[in-house]
Amino acid sequence: MSAKIKLILGSHAHVPYGSNNAEFENVYMNLMRPFITSLYKYPRIQVALHYSGVLLHWVERSHPELFMLIDDMIARKQAEIIGGGFYEPMLPIILLQDKIGQIELLTTYIRKQFGKRPQGCWIPGYAWEQGLVSPLASCGMGYTFLSKRQFDLAGGNDGPCICEDQGKLITVFPVFRSIEEELAKKNIFTVLKDFDSKRGGSGEKIVSIFPCTLDTGPDGSVDWAWGNFFDELSNCESFVETVNPGKLLKSLKGMQKLCIPDSTCNADSVPPRRFVTVNPEAGGLYSKMVFTNVLINQIRGDKSRKLSAHEELWKAQGAALFCSTDKNYHNHILRNAAYTALLSAEQVTREKGKFAPSLVPFDFNLDGVEEWLFQDAKINCYVQSIGGGVFELDYQPKAWNYLDTCGGRLAFADRLLPKDAPVESPDNVTAEGAAAGLTARLCYKERYDLVELDKVRRKLRLILPQSRAVPFGSIEIEKSYQVKKDSVHVSYAISNKGPALEYFQFAPQIDLALPGEGENFSRFYICKSGAADAPVSGLLRDADCLKIHDIRNEVQITLSSNKPFDGQIAPVYAVGPVNTGEPVVGEKLYQAYCVMPAFPLTLEAGQSWETEFTLKFSH
Repeated sequence: MSAKIKLILGSHAHVPYGSNNAEFENVYMNLMRPFITSLYKYPRIQVALHYSGVLLHWVERSHPELFMLIDDMIARKQAEIIGGGFYEPMLPIILLQDKIGQIELLTTYIRKQFGKRPQGCWIPGYAWEQGLVSPLASCGMGYTFLSKRQFDLAGGNDGPCICEDQGKLITVFPVFRSIEEELAKKNIFTVLKDFDSKRGGSGEKIVSIFPCTLDTGPDGSVDWAWGNFFDELSNCESFVETVNPGKLLKSLKGMQKLCIPDSTCNADSVPPRRFVTVNPEAGGLYSKMVFTNVLINQIRGDKSRKLSAHEELWKAQGAALFCSTDKNYHNHILRNAAYTALLSAEQVTREKGKFAPSLVPFDFNLDGVEEWLFQDAKINCYVQSIGGGVFELDYQPKAWNYLDTCGGRLAFADRLLPKDAPVESPDNVTAEGAAAGLTARLCYKERYDLVELDKVRRKLRLILPQSRAVPFGSIEIEKSYQVKKDSVHVSYAISNKGPALEYFQFAPQIDLALPGEGENFSRFYICKSGAADAPVSGLLRDADCLKIHDIRNEVQITLSSNKPFDGQIAPVYAVGPVNTGEPVVGEKLYQAYCVMPAFPLTLEAGQSWETEFTLKFSH
């Protein structure tokens, strides 16, 4: 007679930090509550529960009655709580101290709420690197779960295995996602019976599943689905035994030793470390996390302030933004929340009364090339050599990054356009070749050279030299930045270094990631001395001062120039996956507003033209 299947039945749920209350309520009503309340009636069925710290904290405040049921099930040894990172972080890419800090934060929370220290750890997205073994074991974690696909990649069998790193060991249980998928169409008795008939032999079989989608029957009721699930499972006792992983772990011997390659549970996904390399949005967040950690580690002699800064940082490490290009484009709200947490952490690192404004060269993007970081009391302004543009623009009083957009957009991204080119939309001049056969010099794709870095005056001067390989290649652009209190000052000197007359338009693009599209989020006004501010949208005519009201953040942004300009204001929408350039089908995904001044210029050989911009923030 075949041995019984030992079934590790688990429940996993998470809602990313920054989500609204309705999303928490949806997960609670459609997964957590039906699972727990239905399970409570079947005390013989043992389960493993993993709910992220973010979700548990919300349940504690909104539905504390659920904790009473979980407490009872733990007391009767029916349920075991699985630990992990409090904010469901992408574990492979965060620093060691953050891995340990996040795991210990959730461990402490679980111990205080339920009186038990977890023995196992959840890996978000099953995103694995062998180097995780050591920090997990150091946090007292004896086991974790990965998909059976990852076991197959390592050449493993279908049973649990041992993974080792730096002399530390952890047991890994395979999760049979094929069984989870079948449960959306068939009942648990049928699925497990089929599985049992196919496995053959009399050896012990350990199966882990964390189902979240079940056949809801004719009425579509999740309560009915989970009630039916547990009723059917209770009828499987002749060939299935539910077990808690912590108890099972003590009896396991002779497990296979595996080195599981860097991977996730999905065949079409890339490991997270590669994902942050090829995805600019995820890469920007990752770089900001690393830089924030540098700032936090500079705190000396104040453990409480250091911990507070780390706890803000941890909020920005959620796995949802480091595993899917689609999620990066759709979840701008989560990106906003992550940047807000990172800026809050940075603010904690600034000791009151002792902060000194600075301009420092630093390899922020972790690409071997230095960027230039202006840090003032109210504004962070980070400038890169490619395009000589601003790639991060933070207004600290509101903890908001006004360049948190998809597609690696910049402020003060320069273009040289044909004299008669209509500047009607940013789409006209963002692609090679431009629209309608226009030939443009896309300076934001060229590298600007450093001319001067004055740390005392906090002034940065860059130059884009002439180039024979591009249109308008005889034009040289010198650009200077200064940041003072609440303003970014940008000066341009544009020179014709060629032998012939040049006709063109100079069009610097300033993208601003305002919280949303439409008058409920943002309003634009032309302001003239001695006249009332005039609302404006679309085309700009003879403007030298543009006021932008960020309604949600209650911030006023003023863009002023010492020379009048025409131009365009237009919303910017996300495009499809990286490098495809295909629009997202069926919906517009707002990312930012583009303000594009345009100056028609005629320069004789050797002639220069200058202008200045000031971008001022107030609230």
